Amino acid sequence: MEAGWPITAVYFGPLAVWVYWRYARRTSPRWLDEQGLRSPPDHPKWVTTAIGVSHCGAGCTLALGILFQYWALAPMRGLNFRDGIRSAAKADVLSLTAFEIGLFGWMAIMVFVLFPSSPLHPTTPVYWFLMQIGMILGFATSWPANVWLIRKGIKEVM
Repeated sequence: MEAGWPITAVYFGPLAVWVYWRYARRTSPRWLDEQGLRSPPDHPKWVTTAIGVSHCGAGCTLALGILFQYWALAPMRGLNFRDGIRSAAKADVLSLTAFEIGLFGWMAIMVFVLFPSSPLHPTTPVYWFLMQIGMILGFATSWPANVWLIRKGIKEVM
């Protein structure tokens, strides 16, 4: 999960950095080892969900969603590759779909409503600013799916 935080910070900025330093860093094996702890301290449910959603968003951003989930899930559950991929797909298909609904929905609004006559290009800062908004909206639309997946035990608490 450590790799997901720099990606989340790209679109969520200082808020992602704060959540990482305040909560998520405390779940890393390195931090636990430095503190002499076996398991991370408890944190609020919203933090658990935010960590799961940021993991989903990072996987979506890299176009490696299910593999990204596999790398987190398989070691936690001690799964072989086949079972790990199957569990990762169960955990991530709904989450990634919900994330992409927010992101692609925003992109459709950008193309068809906000800029129909002069499409934005990836070479402009406005395009990337609006993409940040899309990623934040994807984060928001993925939140309920992640709450449900975590509650049902399909997705691991991170």
